[in-house]
Amino acid sequence: MTTPETTAVEEPPAPQGEVLLEVSGLRKHFPVTRGAIIKRQVGAVKAVDGVDFSVRTGQTLGLVGESGCGKTTTGRMITRLLEPTDGRIVFEGHDITHVSQGTMRPLRRDIQMIFQDPYSSLNPRKTVGSIVGAPYRLQNVKTEAGVKKAVQDLLDVVGLNPEHYNRYPHEFSGGQRQRIGIARTLALRPKLIVADEPVSALDVSIQAQVVNLLEDLQDEFDLTYVVIAHDLSVVRHISDRVGVMYLGKMVELADNKDLYQTPMHPYTVALMSAVPVPDPSARSKRERIRLQGDVPSPLNPPPACRFHTRCWKAQEVCGQVEPPMVELAPGHQVACHFPENAPSDAESRVAKAAGLA
Repeated sequence: MTTPETTAVEEPPAPQGEVLLEVSGLRKHFPVTRGAIIKRQVGAVKAVDGVDFSVRTGQTLGLVGESGCGKTTTGRMITRLLEPTDGRIVFEGHDITHVSQGTMRPLRRDIQMIFQDPYSSLNPRKTVGSIVGAPYRLQNVKTEAGVKKAVQDLLDVVGLNPEHYNRYPHEFSGGQRQRIGIARTLALRPKLIVADEPVSALDVSIQAQVVNLLEDLQDEFDLTYVVIAHDLSVVRHISDRVGVMYLGKMVELADNKDLYQTPMHPYTVALMSAVPVPDPSARSKRERIRLQGDVPSPLNPPPACRFHTRCWKAQEVCGQVEPPMVELAPGHQVACHFPENAPSDAESRVAKAAGLA
């Protein structure tokens, strides 16, 4: 009697959580006025100009791009520190785009932010205990063993000595201050954390420690992150999905692995070519793409595709018709008329979506 050969069974993909945050058509235009007495609007800085994405529970979305592309403004609108000009922000099925500050106050328990600069985000006149314990007092949250014990437990969780409760921020290094900021963010056990350049102000030797801490906390507290960064290595390490922004627009959105292995938008390809490679042999084989010119002003962005003034693949249509976000691979969306590393029918699919075919 022969035994049948065992065939390898592919494991189904890990189930994803429910959509926690959904952003659609998000815009933030800052008015530009003239006149000392009678002010009149003469234009608007289009910091964010129509951004769409969603984040599932337990997932990390990374937002990358050059300085001034609208990443931080997007993060501040998600946390409602800035009022959106247009669009929708839906958190746990509730539209929070234009809710009042009074209505938003209880939601602050679920949506928190880690700020970029650990030096200016902490009040130098307050002790660590007062800073980390502030959310409990502001939200009238009662703890079993008192606020002091809760704060000391948080300090221990983020890798600080609980005995530092009575110290002041100036007594700590940059990495330790960022840990204090993270402890304050965790106080109310939020569901969503927007981390705005959480390691860019830190020494390289400390960055990995803070990134690993954020990952450990995500597993321990079931957190969902939106991580804003310009360091592609940090984003690659921590993110499940990555969105690439350019001049207020989302130009590419894909899973981490797909984006880094097969970037499709020319801007993303240029960004990837600038990432340092430690292997000299691999570095010599890779083509370094140097973009010409500077990033245009968001006060007067180029028409249609905003990247066409610096793109080596640009053609006449790029300056006339804005490319729509089209899914060219499973979960991989790109806004480009002539994408790289794309399927053979990609250009015709984009043209059809743009109404050109």
